[in-house]
Amino acid sequence: MSIASDARFWDGSSRKYAMGAIADPAGYERTLDRTRALLGPGDRVLELGCGTGTTALRLAGDVQDYLATDISPGMIAIANEKHAAGPVPTLVFRTATAETTAETLAADAAQFNAVLGFNYLHLVRDLPGTLRRIHALLAAEGLFISKTPCVGDMNPLIRFAVLPALRAIGKAPYAGVFRAADLSQHIYAAGFDVLAAESHASKGNDNRPYIVARKRT
Repeated sequence: MSIASDARFWDGSSRKYAMGAIADPAGYERTLDRTRALLGPGDRVLELGCGTGTTALRLAGDVQDYLATDISPGMIAIANEKHAAGPVPTLVFRTATAETTAETLAADAAQFNAVLGFNYLHLVRDLPGTLRRIHALLAAEGLFISKTPCVGDMNPLIRFAVLPALRAIGKAPYAGVFRAADLSQHIYAAGFDVLAAESHASKGNDNRPYIVARKRT
């Protein structure tokens, strides 16, 4: 398995993904409201792992510039279809990863006031490296805002049986296994101060902490 195979998986899943319902609408709205309150009208925002663009389309109108990226061309194609149907002037969709974005913008690094990663960090293959690249893309005291499934805190049956079996037959993508405490440590080690760690689930605990972190300078 590789980054290329990850992209192929999400390309093949993109139409089905786009038709899926949000599992916890109230929790999702809470995440949107909390994030919107942290962004300013003059901010430049990068979203990583934007999928089919639902969140980007909801948030982009409140900031100066919003670049939404995803590893999957299929996902970005659907996002652009949505964007064409309801244009947001400040929003651009692009097929990219944190790594390729950092390379593309190397001459103009540290330009974003906020980087967002929702349901994203557990899917990257090099978590420490990705967090370092996010740090480099942020302006001084910029915010990294994430909401990430922590597979290490989930039922052991899911971690050790269900996910490996699904990956073996091509029905699940790569997923990193870490706990919420581990994730916070990784974020700190990459040069961030964690300002908040919250649960936005409307019922129970979905093991997806919403974390707000500020770039240390």
